[in-house]
Amino acid sequence: MLAKPEGRGPQRGGGGRGKKRRHPEDDGESGGGKRKGGEEGEKGQGDSGRKRLDALSVGYFRRVGERLSEGFEDNEEREMFVENVLTEVKGKATMVAMDRTGSITLQRLLPLSSLDQVGEVLAELGGESGSELKAVACDRCGGHVVESAVRQISRWSESSHKDSSSTAEEEEEEVCGLLEAQVLSVSQVVRENTAEFIKHIHGSHVVRTLLHVLAGCLGPPRSESRPGAKERNVVPELTDFEIPTSFWYELKSLTETLMDNVNLSVTDAAASAVFQTMLTVSHRKRPKLCKQLLRRIMEYLTSRSAAPGVSPLLVFLKDQASSRLIETIIQLSQKSLLREIYKNHLKGQMVDLALHPIANFPIQRLTAASAKHKMFLKLFDELIQGVEAILAAGHMGVVVQLAESCAESGEKQGDLMQCLLHAFHCAEPGSRHVSCLPLFMSLLTYDVYYHTEPAEGSTQTEVPLSKMCYHGSRLVQALSRFKERSLLLSSLRTLTPADLLTMASDPAGSHVLQALITTSSDKGRGKILKRLEGQYVQMACSRLGSRVLEAIWNSASVSHRQSIAQELAMSESQLRSDQFARHVWAKFALSHFIHRRAHWQEIQTGESKKRKLFSDILE
Repeated sequence: MLAKPEGRGPQRGGGGRGKKRRHPEDDGESGGGKRKGGEEGEKGQGDSGRKRLDALSVGYFRRVGERLSEGFEDNEEREMFVENVLTEVKGKATMVAMDRTGSITLQRLLPLSSLDQVGEVLAELGGESGSELKAVACDRCGGHVVESAVRQISRWSESSHKDSSSTAEEEEEEVCGLLEAQVLSVSQVVRENTAEFIKHIHGSHVVRTLLHVLAGCLGPPRSESRPGAKERNVVPELTDFEIPTSFWYELKSLTETLMDNVNLSVTDAAASAVFQTMLTVSHRKRPKLCKQLLRRIMEYLTSRSAAPGVSPLLVFLKDQASSRLIETIIQLSQKSLLREIYKNHLKGQMVDLALHPIANFPIQRLTAASAKHKMFLKLFDELIQGVEAILAAGHMGVVVQLAESCAESGEKQGDLMQCLLHAFHCAEPGSRHVSCLPLFMSLLTYDVYYHTEPAEGSTQTEVPLSKMCYHGSRLVQALSRFKERSLLLSSLRTLTPADLLTMASDPAGSHVLQALITTSSDKGRGKILKRLEGQYVQMACSRLGSRVLEAIWNSASVSHRQSIAQELAMSESQLRSDQFARHVWAKFALSHFIHRRAHWQEIQTGESKKRKLFSDILE
């Protein structure tokens, strides 16, 4: 019987998405509910007749894990240890892989093993015919082991380059041959049971890892790469590696088999994630194949029956599983396919889709992808009609992306700014224009922010700056890249020094202040810095404020730097003892400024000239 599992926390269930969407890859990562006596609790996987590791074996693998954490003095000691542990695994690899403690230990051991040792473990997990692999790969713990084993093939080219002698290369071919054959065997098992694998919460992850490996690019292991809520949209960095020739052909075979099950990609969240991975890796490594896959998936999506006169794509855009897939298609599509998607399916529907709780996400992707093309003008003309309604619906991402696309394309910038002024009720009378910055950053209308009636015309400047939010910050950062940003700068200059300090110390506001100051002309920057005088010491002692101050310093002229240094130098003891300000003190060379002023001035002048030279070259 198993001891109480240790290590990973409970699994997050779901896969549904409301305002904050959860991706299938966030699910089934580790653990489930509590298990008694090693019971898995995963239905439909044939658990009842499965043998379990005894308590002594569980204890042994826990001690192995502890020893791995200690590290090894040399390679010989490590190799001997790995060999001894794998000897214990032999004959019961499946039980070890499907045990919580055993699985975690094996995942840590496989990267330290030789390629032929990894191949032997994978061969045992598959059994004589390879048919036993399915049960392990679709197991909550076993799936991680299969993934870890398959990932090790990325090391084969590293080993082969260590020794260029023909004997070493021949030996490496044999070593790689075993693991290569096992990876191909895993792929064959997946092809024979595609529907079951891609719908399975754990098995689908094995398929996704397999796609990465066959294409020759890997991201960080799942156990190390669970993104936090704020990082969910960050694309993991992929590392390319050489692959055996056989993988080229196998990837083609696997994608063909997956395309036979394309219907599952629009009904099942786990299957949708597999298709997204397939498109992403093929786009990176096999662009021609990706182009074919994109066309074929779009042909399938647009051929489904829908209400007369209604595109089936409009239905799929509002579905949790298929909308994710459509987002990926949009991001990877070329101009011709993007134009086709918009012209034949989405034209005239953009505002309605932007107001939908699910469909607004693909609309954001389309707005981003179209920024480089003429079709953006048509998208803009549609979306601009519903900006106020979209803001009222809380779909801030659509408006932010519209602003970012305007900044990138250089088109429609004035139209968007006027639209935002009207949406935030600060267009009329003109005296309200100077209030736009706090309104945009807080995403509140003039009436709500200043607690006034719509008919009133005066600006209530006594309201202190507050309620800055993430999407408001991103909106203003996009607007700061517009050709004409005098309204934002005028609004910034009306803020009190206390408001500017609040802004510099706020997670959302600090990015805005940095963007507006660093993109200003020397004259405009000087006006803002004039209002910041008296606040530099407090900024330097703030975690976020110190970063803003460094960004200001890097873009400031010598005279502006001298003013900042003069103010900071008067609080030497406070700055040198503060955890954040001491870095500012060092980077600004303020000790030099106090004791060797002429030399400091000479260095700053040289840096300024060098920065101007690089700026001229880039322009």
